[in-house]
Amino acid sequence: MGSDQKRAFAAIVISAIILFTWQRFFAPKPVVEAPAPIERVEKVVEKTETPKAVTEEFSKETYTLSSNGNQFAIRNDLAFGKGISTEEKYDFKSITGNDFPLKIQIFNSNNTYQTLKLKVTNREGNKFSGEVEGIKINFAISFQENGTLSINLNSAMPYKYRLVFNTEKAELENRKYREFIYLTTDVERETVGDEFQAEGKLKWVGIDHNFHILNFIFPEKTLSNLSADSKGNLFVEMIRPTNSFNGKLVFTMKKYDKLVELGDNLKLTVDFGWFGIVAVPIFRGMQFFYTWIPNYGWAIILLTLLIRTLTFPLQYKSFKSMKKMQVIQPEITKIKEKYKDDPQRMQKETMELFKRAGANPLGGCLPLLLQMPIFFAFYKVLYQSVELIGAPWIFWVTDLSQKDPLYILPVLMAISMFLQQKFTPTTTTDPMQKKLMMFMPLIFGFIMKDLPSGLTLYIFVSTIFGILQQMFVYRTTD
Repeated sequence: MGSDQKRAFAAIVISAIILFTWQRFFAPKPVVEAPAPIERVEKVVEKTETPKAVTEEFSKETYTLSSNGNQFAIRNDLAFGKGISTEEKYDFKSITGNDFPLKIQIFNSNNTYQTLKLKVTNREGNKFSGEVEGIKINFAISFQENGTLSINLNSAMPYKYRLVFNTEKAELENRKYREFIYLTTDVERETVGDEFQAEGKLKWVGIDHNFHILNFIFPEKTLSNLSADSKGNLFVEMIRPTNSFNGKLVFTMKKYDKLVELGDNLKLTVDFGWFGIVAVPIFRGMQFFYTWIPNYGWAIILLTLLIRTLTFPLQYKSFKSMKKMQVIQPEITKIKEKYKDDPQRMQKETMELFKRAGANPLGGCLPLLLQMPIFFAFYKVLYQSVELIGAPWIFWVTDLSQKDPLYILPVLMAISMFLQQKFTPTTTTDPMQKKLMMFMPLIFGFIMKDLPSGLTLYIFVSTIFGILQQMFVYRTTD
């Protein structure tokens, strides 16, 4: 295969990888509407019929605990709900479609799960305690200073407990569906409404609403069976009976620093994906620059310049190779003309010329390959970090987590990529290959038009700075 064909093949392969990855993981679903910048409360439909175990009737007396704007409501059938954060203006129903989406039950002598009925005997501030009617189980529930709800159930006889989560199947913002989420060795995610079964030692389990979580946290990893039905129920059965069932309930916005502070690896509820090892430093870098310039758009620009500077030593060799390609371009043209009727000899002479000149016709692919992990990590940061929701840059860009409403940044990015392509030497003379390369900036521009404007800003600034770096190398090397 000749050098032209190799380069064209490499360009097609890289383009195919990017386009496939985009279509597989990031392509927008046509039914999803862009959410409002701040208020992202999901509209849900009325609940359908739920299993008897969930709807068993008891007295619905409710006890409310609140502290520092946070609130939990506990019904006396040991159902938890109506949690609210005054600052965040979200409640349980906003993210689950259910006022009381969590219930705790026990396995009784009739081989069925029994809903508990609480009898409160003591109430003091943000905690209350008592016993379960008809069963010798004592309970104590209290609101902790960090906003979590502590739950303790103790009995002389060991019981097998079950958690029942109930929520609505819903398609959310950012091309996501509401999910059940749990942590064993790794974080597992299951779309609400899909039936599944699993077993493992759970650290926590709950409902993920993209920007909020409702999680039950075990004090230590607990061996459990999980099963979900098509009606939005998740059943978490403890495999071993116990005399003491303890845990914490947390309902919070997924602010990364707050999750780190809460511990128990709740930070893993922020889905940075495969490139989490890159995404977290990018997020921290933006936070750092934001402390100096309180605008995430400028923080992205400064971070982009830093990334290009740090990766410049790796790109330097590639730029030098492209410079040598530019120098030997006339000789390549002569070889093509001289051996146009002998393709094998043409390939041999061309490869020998590359070897003598120290040029690599595929060297221009390296900068693109280096940017791909950063590209996808930036994407995850912009879509998963609550801190960036509604973050403006300048003028028309009012939310860096949303697409550019005027498509100015995608157009500028496509133009910059076209200029970079013109600046990069090529040895191809095939008109079809030239057209393919010419259309690449347009393809990228089309892809980027519906992606976060912060991501497009990163690619645009990175491309412009890359051109300047390339010009510097060309002017300072022989």
